[in-house]
Amino acid sequence: MTFPAFLILVVVFVGLFITLFRQLYFATKEKFKYKLRNYKIALLTVVLALTIFRPFGLVDFDKLKGADILIATREGGGNCTSILKLKENHEFRQRDVCFGVTEVKGTFRISNDTIYFEQSNFNRRKVKYYDFAVIRPTKYGIEDNKFDLVLYYKNDTLGHELYITKNKISKQK
Repeated sequence: MTFPAFLILVVVFVGLFITLFRQLYFATKEKFKYKLRNYKIALLTVVLALTIFRPFGLVDFDKLKGADILIATREGGGNCTSILKLKENHEFRQRDVCFGVTEVKGTFRISNDTIYFEQSNFNRRKVKYYDFAVIRPTKYGIEDNKFDLVLYYKNDTLGHELYITKNKISKQK
């Protein structure tokens, strides 16, 4: 499904470029007399330039919500990924992508070496989120990762490990 949509967008992009050059050709022949044509050229130029130079959009909504103080991630089987981001304003967001997208948002507080979560919305499966997490040295030593974030429920003994890719919590305290 993604590949055909990509091809359609490429065809539209090339079509807009052809239209721009066609409008420029006619405008130069007419010595830029017609304002409507000039407006079309300006609009097409802006749209194509923004598409080339800012392909992911003008606004990064993730940055608007505050700086990340901790990012932890894990990739499982079938290319399923989980990303947990803790923000400096004490909000968190965990996004799981596996045959669909599930997102959980809420707030957290840090007490000593433990991060406590308070869930403010449920995911689509209506499953309760983890109660707390701790940072511990990793068992696996993958790449530059030295620590894991282990998420626990109240009665959990094993936990769910995520690899920490960014940790600025010490600056938060």
